[in-house]
Amino acid sequence: MGQLIYNVHSQLKRSSQSFALFSVKLLSGLILGLVLAIAGEQIIGYGNFSFWFVSILFTGVFLRISRAWSFGGLMVYNLVCLLLGLLLRMYVLIAPGN
Repeated sequence: MGQLIYNVHSQLKRSSQSFALFSVKLLSGLILGLVLAIAGEQIIGYGNFSFWFVSILFTGVFLRISRAWSFGGLMVYNLVCLLLGLLLRMYVLIAPGN
């Protein structure tokens, strides 16, 4: 009986960790897809359907690429994206020609 409870506990822990990792991957993919869709909309000027298509497409591509990533690798990716975003913001604020 004790072994059964231990197996259920370990499986529940593993499942909740997998769900949390997938949720963070999905959120990161949605943010990436949204950013690329907004950039594409500003550059090309496509419509509403194409905006959502590009957003969902890049979310799926990100989920496919990050399939083998662990939680640590995903946090490193998010940190790099955050730092690149801050660098771009700094460039926009300091750029000559304002």
